[in-house]
Amino acid sequence: MSAAFASVPAPARLPRFGALCGVLSGLLIALPAVAEAFTGETAATSLLLALSPALALPCLTALHRWQSPATGRFGETAYLVNLIGLGLFGGAAFAANLVLYYLDDDVIEAELTGPTIPALLGSAFVFAVGCALFGAALIRARMLPKVPAWGYAVALPLFAFLIALPDSVLTSALHIVVGVVLVWLSTALWRSASSNDRTAASAFTS
Repeated sequence: MSAAFASVPAPARLPRFGALCGVLSGLLIALPAVAEAFTGETAATSLLLALSPALALPCLTALHRWQSPATGRFGETAYLVNLIGLGLFGGAAFAANLVLYYLDDDVIEAELTGPTIPALLGSAFVFAVGCALFGAALIRARMLPKVPAWGYAVALPLFAFLIALPDSVLTSALHIVVGVVLVWLSTALWRSASSNDRTAASAFTS
């Protein structure tokens, strides 16, 4: 992927860079979940999960740019709500996996006072609404596979709220599903961008 990325024109680099980030983001969600099924939560798996939202941001932007001609104002609104929600939810995930993980339960319970819990719930709500809207935009655009588009619209909003539950087979399975959805969409975006580049190059040279 890296060699191909370096050789493409600048306008094509955003979807490919976003696709690469999306694949990494999905793997950083799914693979720790698989590992935790055998080892339980560890410092290493928490670190990987904390980094995933940062890589999801360029993926979201690339997906939006790719399908924006087909989604119009609805797609733009969905993207903006999803972007804000991802920023909020990503910050909460980062704090939970790299700060709260190292604190005792008694300390966490004592510190999570005032507006903290409502703010975290609000972040999850905005993220869930944004994912549902952007998933609907993916479905309506019909520019990427239908199954991961529906997965984005359904699994990611569930992920926003069920992630707070104690670790279980359900939460691990949901992590894996979300990771697969991101990897699937990202690889489809990469292939679509590559196909579009080849078509444009053929038209230019003919």
